[in-house]
Amino acid sequence: MLNDLRKYENLGTPNYFYELSKQINQNKNYWTLNNLNELFANKIIDGRMNFDGCLFFAISIKLIISDDEEYFSLNPLFEGYLVSDIYLQNKLLEQIFISLVDTPEFHEIFNSQYISYDVIYNKIQITNSAFKLKYSNFKQLLIDFNFITPHPDEHFKKYIIDGKYKKLFDKHILPSIKKEMFGINELRKQIERNNIYGEEAEYFVLEFEKKRLSGHATIDKIEKISDYHVNAGYDIISFDNINSEILNRCIEVKSFSEVESFFWSRNEIDVSKIKENEYFLYLIDRSKINDKNYVPFIIQNPYKNVLNENKWNKRIEKYFITL
Repeated sequence: MLNDLRKYENLGTPNYFYELSKQINQNKNYWTLNNLNELFANKIIDGRMNFDGCLFFAISIKLIISDDEEYFSLNPLFEGYLVSDIYLQNKLLEQIFISLVDTPEFHEIFNSQYISYDVIYNKIQITNSAFKLKYSNFKQLLIDFNFITPHPDEHFKKYIIDGKYKKLFDKHILPSIKKEMFGINELRKQIERNNIYGEEAEYFVLEFEKKRLSGHATIDKIEKISDYHVNAGYDIISFDNINSEILNRCIEVKSFSEVESFFWSRNEIDVSKIKENEYFLYLIDRSKINDKNYVPFIIQNPYKNVLNENKWNKRIEKYFITL
């Protein structure tokens, strides 16, 4: 879909779509593309006079529909959202992702290569290079919808995904990223190989941290970042104690059965070395995960207290070798 719309400069703004929807809904006569185009002739909306791709995008996401490809009407799904431009905007944004999520172009933009998590601003972020030049009109549309905003640190060529749309992201975009990472068959194999245990352990630790820090003023900032930032080197960002004002506890979660054992990646080790006392390993016994008062085995600074401690047995499973 986005490939077909690359030739257009403007795919639309919330105000454009709100005005379009109101006009069609108020006058339920038959509308042709020419009639709809005439609605915006010589008008300026959000500082723009060129609406070249707006109608085609509205048709693509099924905001306006046609039974015979000549006359158009407003999709009844949106009639109840004309209370305000913001109300319609939120519904439209969801519809955009529903319409695009299964397209190859969508996966070019939203994938694990470009998505990460900013622990300073506590937000999901996407690199500017995800959009490339060919999807610049779609990037502008997401900016106009306030879904993405420039990163607060101008040195980063990234965009922050607005926190109010995190639930929308988790519902419609995140599953697609996960599926793309593993592939459908590989995802099934991963689950069969007990990857589901790691997911359960991470959610356990997330709730454990919220209970441990109950009463913290910004407890909602405790976040499971592994879904968004696969190379962060840890799974959860939290506060060290109830008086902490910044997120200063980086938690890598490992689950085990019977014996405290885990695999530790090169990247996780490197991050642990850098973070030192801000890095924690939480070892979760799967047989006790449902016990009400269960407390995980917590290790601070594991680079020092595991890797360089003789009480832990280490075995190299594989080598990375180059010529």
